[in-house]
Amino acid sequence: MDDIRYSAHARERMIERGISEHEVKKAIAKGRKRRLDGRIIVSYTYFDVVYIMKNGRCYVITVMLRW
Repeated sequence: MDDIRYSAHARERMIERGISEHEVKKAIAKGRKRRLDGRIIVSYTYFDVVYIMKNGRCYVITVMLRW
């Protein structure tokens, strides 16, 4: 997936948690996905990515560590 947009919140969390754009892209491509309230949550290695799809674009809402 090449067309990924990041919210300011997601970028802040990525910086805080040391997660790169490359890792987020990999998570979206290869992670385990589930849906919740119109959002897609993908679990990959040690973190989760929450995003929505709109008009063929992926909008990352947040990135969370899994404990």
